[in-house]
Amino acid sequence: MKISREIKTAILVLSSILLFIWGYSFLKGKDLFNSYKTFYVVYEEVEGLAPSAPVTINGLTVGKVESITLDVNGKLLVELQVKTDFPISKSSIATIYEPSIIGGKQIAILPNFKDTSVAVSGDHLNSSVKPGMLSVVGDKLTPLQTKVEATVVTADSLLTSMNTVFDAKNKENLRITIEELTQTMKQFNKASVSLNSIISGNKNYIDGTMANLNKASGNFATLSDSLNNAKLGQAARNLEKTLANVDKLINDVQSGKGSIGKLLKDESMYNNLDAASKELELLLADVKNNPKRYVHFSVFGKKGTPYNETVKKDTIK
Repeated sequence: MKISREIKTAILVLSSILLFIWGYSFLKGKDLFNSYKTFYVVYEEVEGLAPSAPVTINGLTVGKVESITLDVNGKLLVELQVKTDFPISKSSIATIYEPSIIGGKQIAILPNFKDTSVAVSGDHLNSSVKPGMLSVVGDKLTPLQTKVEATVVTADSLLTSMNTVFDAKNKENLRITIEELTQTMKQFNKASVSLNSIISGNKNYIDGTMANLNKASGNFATLSDSLNNAKLGQAARNLEKTLANVDKLINDVQSGKGSIGKLLKDESMYNNLDAASKELELLLADVKNNPKRYVHFSVFGKKGTPYNETVKKDTIK
């Protein structure tokens, strides 16, 4: 069967058109002979995200960003082409993240394994944005920048105030003060040298004093050991026992027990002693006034005349 020139031309034109479409799609990263799942995600902002950016699941690249379009509400619709047999649930989250500082942003799909409903091509996934490293650093540096600016302003104000305070007169006074302080330090240095000389000249005396102090300390330690070995506790207990006996004796005396207690407390004994004292006083007076009544002596051996007591009779009226 002979094919006409027109049919050959039509087949060539159709083949060229199909080849052109395939090449154009291939250059755009779309493979017509492979089956992709298309998912859509809506973001508020996608700064740093570009078409053809990788789409990953747990770090494994499973697709790419096909396109980013702006809808009428000002939100960004991102089309994802994903080629994987892994079941992606409808409640999975497509997170924009920054894998490195120098690289662009990517999208990571975080599957929800608790959701058993599998997303099909054309479904919308939930969206989220993870701050990048530069954003985090910027957020941390912003308060620091504010503090640095406030510190600089404060330092500038302080320097201005210092320039106002330190006028020519104050500067001169400060210079004089520094000079006087320098002279004081020199005098102190001289005094230190003199003190060192005195210490060096009296080193032997100082050493002797320290030796005597060490000896006295040793003697004190020996005395302390002697006192420790002297059984002070036993002596204290004996003293306490003696004091207790004395206290008991005093209590007995105060209560009238014993001879001393009765002498101090018993009035009859006091009266008897008082009466005996008076009688003794009368006896001594009688001996003094009438010695013949008690003593008889004779120079020539003559017997003494016995003493006759004169009895005074009371006159009866």
